[in-house]
Order: sequence, then C-alpha cells, then structure tokens
Amino acid sequence: MDKETRMMIFCLLLAAISSPVFTGEWKANVVKDLEVLVTSCVVVPCSFTHPKENLPSSRLRGIWHRSTNRDQSIYQEDITQILENFRGRTRLLGHLGQNNCTLEMTDIKNHDNGPFCFRIELARTETDLSTTDKFSFVEDCVTFRMLPEPPKPTLTPQKTAIQGRPYTVTCSVTHTCPTYVPKLTWSRVTIDDVVTEVQKKNLFGYWEEQSILTFTPEEKDDHSEVTCTAKFNGGSESYTVLNLYVKRTENYNHIIIPTVVAIGTAVIFGVVCIVMVKRYKGRIAELQRRDGSMWNRMSRLSRRIRSDVSRPRSDQRTKNVNSKSSADQKVSKARFPSPKSQPKSCNYQEDLDDGDDYINNADLNIYGNM
Repeated sequence: MDKETRMMIFCLLLAAISSPVFTGEWKANVVKDLEVLVTSCVVVPCSFTHPKENLPSSRLRGIWHRSTNRDQSIYQEDITQILENFRGRTRLLGHLGQNNCTLEMTDIKNHDNGPFCFRIELARTETDLSTTDKFSFVEDCVTFRMLPEPPKPTLTPQKTAIQGRPYTVTCSVTHTCPTYVPKLTWSRVTIDDVVTEVQKKNLFGYWEEQSILTFTPEEKDDHSEVTCTAKFNGGSESYTVLNLYVKRTENYNHIIIPTVVAIGTAVIFGVVCIVMVKRYKGRIAELQRRDGSMWNRMSRLSRRIRSDVSRPRSDQRTKNVNSKSSADQKVSKARFPSPKSQPKSCNYQEDLDDGDDYINNADLNIYGNM
C-alpha cells in the first residue's frame, strides 16, 4: 500500500470519528431525577443531538412517553394519542429546531412518577410527514420523586440586628417550576421596608426564588417574629419563622438623664436657698433697724426713769440728814430754862394740847438725863 492510499484512509477514518453524520450518533441530555411537589408543576430540562443536518422544527416531531411502553405518550402534537390522564397537562417549552426538548407538566398527581423518556422523529419533507428516522432516548429518562408537603423556605438573616441600622433577611425556596414561581410574602410590611425579588437557577432542573427584606429594626422589634410564607402553584403553602433579637445601640441615657435631673434639682434648690437667704438677711436688717431705734428709745426712757427714781432718795437722805442735824442741835441746847423756873400760865393746859408736847417731853428727858 503506497503512501497516498494510506493518507486517504486516515482522512476518511478521521472524518468518520469527528462527524455525527457518519457515526449516526443520537444523544439526549435529560435530568435524571427531580423532587416534584404534588399539585404543583415541573419543568424537565432537555436537549438532544442527531446525526442529520440542521432541520426546521416543522420536520421534527417530539414525543414524551413512558419508558416501559413507547405507545403510552404523555405528550405529542396529536392530542388524541396522549394518555387521557395527561391531556392538557403537558407541553413542550423549547423549539425542536434548536434541539430543545424541555417538557412542562402541571397539576402533578401522585402517580406521575415516571420514568418518562424523549423520542425524536424526522419527517421526509415539510409536506411529506412520513417518518424517515426516529430515535428514543430510553437511556436518558427522568424520574419524579413526589413531595406530599411543600418545602419550607430558608431564612438567611444577617448575624446581628442593631437598633437603628438597616437589617437584611433573605428568604429562599427551591422549586422545579420556573413558569409558575412560588410567591414569597413577609409577615411585616411597612412603608420603610424594601422587598426585592430574585430568580436564579441553582442546579440542573432546580430553580431558586428569593425575596430579600431590608428594614430598620427598632427597640420594639426585639424578641419579635418575622415570618416568610411561600405559596406554590396549586395552592400549597409553607412558612418559616425567624426570631428577631435586636441589639440596642449603646447610649448613656441611663447616666445622662439622672445626672441632668440631679443637676437641675441642685440648681433649683440653690436658687431657692439664695432667695430665701437674701430675704432672711433683708428681714433681719429691717428688724435690726427697727430694734435699734426702739432700743434707743427704751434706753433713754430707762435712763430717765432711773434718774427720776434716784432723786427722791437723795432728797430723803438730805432730809434725814437735816432732821438728824436738827435733832442734834436740839439736844445740844443748854439754854432751855428749867421747868421750875417756867412761869405758870393759865394757858398751860392749852400748851399741853398742841403739837409741841413730844418735843418738850424729849427736851425734858434729855435735860434730865444730862
């Protein structure tokens, strides 16, 4: 075998390996397992490849059927060929011309567990719909695990809620039906609260609905409950409760307020004391002025009374002294005549009756004693 022949064979083998047209490869990419909520809905992501050239959707026909029997269709264009239990509940969301075979199923029943497989059929022409090629991806089927109760939403709060500072809580729930997303609601709704809705795809066949609540907690929100409720397609509901603990901002009101009250009380008390002291001093000064003038008057009156009282004593003393001197003078008289030499008179009796009897008797006694 010459060199050119070997080169040609090598090229043909390389082309056969790299081109699906020559290999005839049929392949589907379908999620294998999904948790599905009864009464809700499910979207099964699906894509496929085929060995033919790119064909319009009009020449392709997609069918979903039970894995155990290809004739038991749960979806196809001819609705009369669909099992009665699935009629009106299934549809294709993608375009077959774009190799998209995504299936949607609503109003899930307990017996809708599968497995379900995808089948592709190729028509000769757009006018001649007779099948030329067909292929069932029985090795790539989906199975549903039924959930009788809806999953509870997950709450992801910030670590610490501080009074007066914005606080964020994220409520998220996983679902399998992006066409009818769960509705998330919060137990608290105020004018200042901000709620943001976010949809994103987590894993192949699962989506996540998020609701982000941002609010400013107050002191009254401490030890309160924040509830997130998820309402799914079909009417099922679930909720999760968050116990909110609010950390109060550090303040010194417990120190400032008593201090201000104490200072205010002290100031008021001081002002009252100053006013009272001034009034007391003024009253004392007024009383002193009054007492001084009265005391002066009383002093003058007292001195006058003392002077008046002292005068009679001096007069009496003078009188006594004079009387004593007179008595001495009378006692020392030597010229009194003797009674014998006293001439009798007819008026003697009268002389005895006058007031001079005491003196005469005394004189007589004194004279006699001498």
